[in-house]
Amino acid sequence: MIILGVILLVIGLVAGISILWTIGIVLVAIGVVLWILGALGHAVGGRRHYW
Repeated sequence: MIILGVILLVIGLVAGISILWTIGIVLVAIGVVLWILGALGHAVGGRRHYW
């Protein structure tokens, strides 16, 4: 999810499409939160780890 967000950020920046930039930021933020929760040992979506 983080990688997809970064790809959308780059495409949005290069193409000048602001909606891709916004979606990329949201995906990166969600990916980082899920990654942190998984690293702390909390179950995310019924799984012990998320990566």
